Amino acid sequence: MDLLFYLSQPFAIHALLAASLVAIISGLIGPFVIMRGMAFAVHGTSELAFTGAAAGLLIDGNPILGALVGSLVVASLIGFFGVRERERDSSIGVILAFGLGLGVLLLSYYRGFATEATNILFGNIFGVSSGQLWLLVVIALAVIAVLVWIYRPLLFASVDPEVALARGINVRLLGVIFLFMLALTVTEAAQVVGTLLVLSLAITPAAAAQRLSVRPLTVTLLSVAFALVAADGGIVASLISSTVKPSVFVTTISFAIYIVVRFVLGPNVRKSRARATA
Repeated sequence: MDLLFYLSQPFAIHALLAASLVAIISGLIGPFVIMRGMAFAVHGTSELAFTGAAAGLLIDGNPILGALVGSLVVASLIGFFGVRERERDSSIGVILAFGLGLGVLLLSYYRGFATEATNILFGNIFGVSSGQLWLLVVIALAVIAVLVWIYRPLLFASVDPEVALARGINVRLLGVIFLFMLALTVTEAAQVVGTLLVLSLAITPAAAAQRLSVRPLTVTLLSVAFALVAADGGIVASLISSTVKPSVFVTTISFAIYIVVRFVLGPNVRKSRARATA
């Protein structure tokens, strides 16, 4: 069967729509993650979304809702224990160790199909139902609305938190709000690449984008574009292959973009900037 046939099927349409939603949100929030030095927070939140997903699978057979609840709980704990920036990584490490152990315990009580459990870790984008797709739409709209609302103060607080605090911006509150947005984004991204590989959409595209520009808006647009290419390109490549999971292609394309930008496009951009300022 050819690619056009697969692309006409509901499961493929749902997968591409879900992947696009995830890519847009990941691309929007990724630059802030890097500016705020929160890559480990993404990793911790995604790993502990696994614990929530395992609980949701065990209790109600709904890993997505479980992952959402779990990631929000983790965001709250990180916000509570990691009030100071220097305490954040150690707090995440402590929470991560306990949460993963709890997730393994919960999963040991699950008596369903093994694929349901592995999908939590590695994603199952082709299994997104209409109801799950609508949930992703609601999450995406909520994240975009909040990000638009706090964009300017969040950017200020991310670039220079001390000056932002002196100007009367509630840096701590912004940090907590951002953690909740991060939790929602991680829950979305886990549907495409699983909880183990979320960094490929939440970090890598933004890291590549920052190699090409210093303007926040340009970086954000490039980050979204790179995430879309990786997510949707991974879906299409998986349909062509039919034997390799989309998460493998998504992570590979995302990494390839970063390599090209860092070692080919990035140096040329820096040379152009140097000539322009000379």
